[in-house]
Amino acid sequence: MNLPKPLACFYLAAAILGLPAMALAQEGHPVPKPSAEHKILAEDEGTWDATIKSFMAGPDAKPTVTKGTEVNTVLHGGLWVLSKFEGSFGDAKFEGRGQFGYDPAKKKYIGSWIDSMSPTLAVLEGSYDAKTKTMTYTGDGYDPNTKVKYTQKMVTTMKDDGTRVFTLYMKFDGAGDEIKFMEVDYTKRK
Repeated sequence: MNLPKPLACFYLAAAILGLPAMALAQEGHPVPKPSAEHKILAEDEGTWDATIKSFMAGPDAKPTVTKGTEVNTVLHGGLWVLSKFEGSFGDAKFEGRGQFGYDPAKKKYIGSWIDSMSPTLAVLEGSYDAKTKTMTYTGDGYDPNTKVKYTQKMVTTMKDDGTRVFTLYMKFDGAGDEIKFMEVDYTKRK
């Protein structure tokens, strides 16, 4: 069946924007509620001051240290955390945006990340270790300048004193071991 183009666009937009879930809710079906996994993500809500250590000259070189700010907001409904990061690397201004949630079908944390220094979207999957309060996301990427594929690992460990440490590791195809690229110490504002 061929639908007129405006009608086909409407159905596509409805599917993407979640109208099926809204229709179910109007018919009395329950709207998904945040799970324990979503509540772990919600602990990141708020404004965080960041001290960024970049190891762009290699893991054995002295890191470049800069400052930044991250603001995390829990989307209405409690299923997603939206992240906005602003800072700098050397003299270059840096902005990044992320969205993070939990996929109950996959039983994995999921997320995406874009920033002002990368032309590609990072799609991430992760897990949480409750004993160490550590969230680990991994995702594959591709550097369009060098044509090299890489795997990135993002590890965040929460501390009880309102701080957390984020570490970014990268492993490039054909380059051997995983390399520590960045470490960010965060302090949550009161």
